[in-house]
Formats: sequence, C-alpha cells, structure tokens
Amino acid sequence: MTGFLIEYHRPTGDWSVQEFPGASGRAEALEASFRMEKRRVNSDYEIAVLTTDSIETLRSTHSRYFSGSEQQPGFSEAA
Repeated sequence: MTGFLIEYHRPTGDWSVQEFPGASGRAEALEASFRMEKRRVNSDYEIAVLTTDSIETLRSTHSRYFSGSEQQPGFSEAA
C-alpha cells in the first residue's frame, strides 16, 4: 500500500498530495506530516495521511480533499 500526505485548505478547498510508495510509504508519509505539523502556521490547513492502493482510489474515497485547485506540496507552510 502507498502512503499519501494531503494538505487541504479548508476555506478554499485547495490541496496538494505527496505519494510515498512501497512498504515503508505509510511510515514515511507520517514522518513528513509530523514535520509539516510543526511548521504549520495556520489552522485553516488540514494535514492528513491516508494509505490506499492508488491515487484514483483516494480521489474516490476522499473526494472532499480534491475540491479546489492543486497546489505545490508545502503550500500550507508558506501561509
């Protein structure tokens, strides 16, 4: 299974996704989310880690995270 790190801006619906494939993908995504949470300056941003087989499945099961515009990873840290 692949780990996915999602940044989601609640007011606008803007988002970014980073993919962490392989057996250690979930752990790597969690580590990255912990680092991101430490630097986050605005509570309007949600940071989530989900594990699934593909980005297509993620878009289907968690469609609310994909309502706005795609942004570059780390955009929540610059806000």
